[in-house]
Amino acid sequence: MSLYEDIKTKIISHLEQAANSAKEKGELNFEELPNFVLEEPRERQHGDLATNLALVMAKQAKRSPRDIAATLIQHLDKTDTWIEASEIAGAGFINLRLNPLWLTGVIKEVLQAGDRYGQVDMGKGQKVQVEFVSANPTGLLHMGNARGAALGDSLASLLAMAGYEVSREFYINDAGNQIQNFALSLEARYLQQLGQDAPFPEGGYHGEDLITTVKGLISKVGDKYLSVEPGLRREFLVRYALDEKMRNIRETLEDFGVNYDVWFSEQSLHDSGAVRSALEDLQKKDYIYEKEGALWLKSTLFGDEKDEVVVRSNGTPTYFAADIAYHSNKFDRGFDKVINVWGADHHGHVARMKGAMSALGYNADNLTIILMQLVRLIQDGEVVKMSKRSGQYITLRELMDEVGKDAARFFFNLRDPDSTVDFDMDLAKAQSSDNPVYYVQYAHARLSSILRQAQELGNVGNPSEEDLKLLTTSEERDLLKKMADLPTEIATAARLLEPHRLARYVLDLAALFHTFYNSQRVLVEDEALRRARLNLVRAVKQIIANVLGILGVSAPEKM
Repeated sequence: MSLYEDIKTKIISHLEQAANSAKEKGELNFEELPNFVLEEPRERQHGDLATNLALVMAKQAKRSPRDIAATLIQHLDKTDTWIEASEIAGAGFINLRLNPLWLTGVIKEVLQAGDRYGQVDMGKGQKVQVEFVSANPTGLLHMGNARGAALGDSLASLLAMAGYEVSREFYINDAGNQIQNFALSLEARYLQQLGQDAPFPEGGYHGEDLITTVKGLISKVGDKYLSVEPGLRREFLVRYALDEKMRNIRETLEDFGVNYDVWFSEQSLHDSGAVRSALEDLQKKDYIYEKEGALWLKSTLFGDEKDEVVVRSNGTPTYFAADIAYHSNKFDRGFDKVINVWGADHHGHVARMKGAMSALGYNADNLTIILMQLVRLIQDGEVVKMSKRSGQYITLRELMDEVGKDAARFFFNLRDPDSTVDFDMDLAKAQSSDNPVYYVQYAHARLSSILRQAQELGNVGNPSEEDLKLLTTSEERDLLKKMADLPTEIATAARLLEPHRLARYVLDLAALFHTFYNSQRVLVEDEALRRARLNLVRAVKQIIANVLGILGVSAPEKM
């Protein structure tokens, strides 16, 4: 438990004791203490913490909240709580002001915990799987995949920081109609490159990268497969291209800072009989019926607009059927929670998937699907539409080449998934305070520079309690308070599955540091104050590095 949470826990306990003490003395009448909150007021002038205890007791006590608040304050034991003053506000809120010296303990807490500062045990070791990107291996990773990669990986790191056992997973869509179309597209390109008059299939993949793939194959095997039976030729072409595409996807994501624990093949679900088994189970439970030669899931029972085909009239299972088997497999592997990051175009898939899990006997509440809106690239004030390499879209590799991994990941995590992102490439490259990632990284580099200067002067040392009491300016207090907030921010962000809260947090922390730096000297003549401020600098630097690490962004020592 963090220092701040410990203080809040003690105050809550003392408030409960105050109510019970008043009840024992006949000054308050209630059967059971109701639930109440202790939180920070919106306005700083209202104190450090406020509680609604008096308001929620009014019905049972049959007295005005302000009278109850006065009684509670009279019985409130402030021992070991850091409470310096209390007052009644509004309809009966109790505002509490803490002795500002409590904040100095944050520095020691940060320096002692190091890269573990901010950790909370909210997850208590529950197993969570985060599946994200899972791009079709028929082309290059695009901007939607880039946003999904930044979001999913940061979410996984956030949940690990919150005490969950996290597994990152990529679902390889290597089966079904898309692979058949992929095979036909590859075959057409292969034959065309060898001078054959081969029509390109309707619904095929037009990306320039397929031509590059085929040219690379021809440089190795020439026209070896020109005279081979078409079915075998397509089988070889797909195997070769899938290996190349998945290698490219893996390498690109690793360069983006994303490393998966599991790469799961869709085809393996068909080969193992898992798809057939899941459908048989649903059929036994009367969730599947036959119509026009196809098998349909009664997905309207789960809020879907229409029932969904799971096996086509030709006997081929649909992608949805495989997806049902895949999610069943996830829960069977022992995950307590399963989280998917999907594009917003999958909105209609959510209810039917959760419904299918319920039908199979799983708790659908343990499946969370985060829908992610589109990304628009802006350059020179205009939307960038085409990629030179793919011929269709801007690739993740192109984005990294243009603005770098750090800017891309930070920018994607600045907004909640439900918001469309306008990614300003000119801003992402700017070395100015207008660029949010540069602003935060510059703060870290500036902190590092201060510490280097101090080390050269031999001035870094551990502060005493008396030293830390010298941190009394408003800039120092604001900075310390923000530092103390990190464990709570991590717990909240993890509970809401919102890593963008941490991007906002570290931006605010960087702003408070820049304000402190511009108004207060660190390497002052006073030795005790210098020690205190240097260790404040060390702690802020550690926190910025910790948060940037969760977001997958580097924390440079120099810029």
